[in-house]
Amino acid sequence: MRLPKTARCRKLVPDHRTIALPDQPKPARAPLPRLDDFPHRSSDIVRFADLDPQGHVNQAAFATYFETGRVAMFREPDLGIGAPGLTFVMVRQEIDYLAELHWPGTLEIGTAVAAFGRSSFTVIQAVYCKQACAATARVTMVCIDLATRRPRPLPEDQVARLSPYRYRGA
Repeated sequence: MRLPKTARCRKLVPDHRTIALPDQPKPARAPLPRLDDFPHRSSDIVRFADLDPQGHVNQAAFATYFETGRVAMFREPDLGIGAPGLTFVMVRQEIDYLAELHWPGTLEIGTAVAAFGRSSFTVIQAVYCKQACAATARVTMVCIDLATRRPRPLPEDQVARLSPYRYRGA
């Protein structure tokens, strides 16, 4: 049965103005981060439960690996992130998947602060397996007031505590 013209789905292919032509050069890929460029490193393992039906680690598990790295850094005794009356919440996470991961496996997660804003800071991370970078992430954390649940400026002492964890790469 053919649907009436008004009920048909729109094409999902972008029009010709947005398609890259084969004779145009692709943008250069940024160099992969080195584990040594991250001031904080933590370890994790690939769990059998992390696998999907294709036999590799499901993309959702990568978010957990990155969370492991952030929590480990934020809980460092010398960092002591947090202060009375405020907390930090994640408002954005971007993940670039660069290689498959398989079970079993041991992972290293590099975590660093990339930049500070008025009420936020950016964390960059990378997951490595056998010294190869499998994924990178960029996370925005916002400082909020616990009572109002609204953003508030980053306290200077928090910036001072986070500063030694700045990314060392280019």
